[in-house]
Amino acid sequence: MKYFYRVIAIAGTLVLLMSAGLIVMRSAYRRPYRSVVEASGVDPALVYAVMKAESGFDERAVSRAGAVGLMQLLPSTAEYICQKENIVFQGENLLDGAYNVRLGCMYLRYLLQRFSDERTAICAYNAGEGTVAGWLQNESYSDDGKTLNEIPYTETRTYEKKVFNFRKNYQILYQ
Repeated sequence: MKYFYRVIAIAGTLVLLMSAGLIVMRSAYRRPYRSVVEASGVDPALVYAVMKAESGFDERAVSRAGAVGLMQLLPSTAEYICQKENIVFQGENLLDGAYNVRLGCMYLRYLLQRFSDERTAICAYNAGEGTVAGWLQNESYSDDGKTLNEIPYTETRTYEKKVFNFRKNYQILYQ
């Protein structure tokens, strides 16, 4: 009987430890602005992975290049996507989390439509749409003009791997 209670106690402890681990993991893989993300039409796990890679969930993040907010949008990119979506651009609101995420999701959705390959679209989010379009025209980087065989920028190569690793973790934790 003692053995039975020990097994139960160990099993209970393991369940508690696993639950605590899940809580810790979920705190590292947050999901801010869920209603905005879920309404975007883009896979939420991908959006959150981009957000985590871009800003680490820092709403006030500003890069050396001038990209701002959770989704690290350049003001020119945000203005461009607003024009494409026929909405008024409000540059002064780019540090507002909901506004930044909404525009970031629109831009990500645009890139996913523009580039048929997710990996290529994620590279474009990091390196720029024009840069990636140039890579696709170069046979050293793309055999078919649609997918990248090689990513020439180390930063973009690292970014792409990070985003898809984060996405996998989001899928495991929340789906």
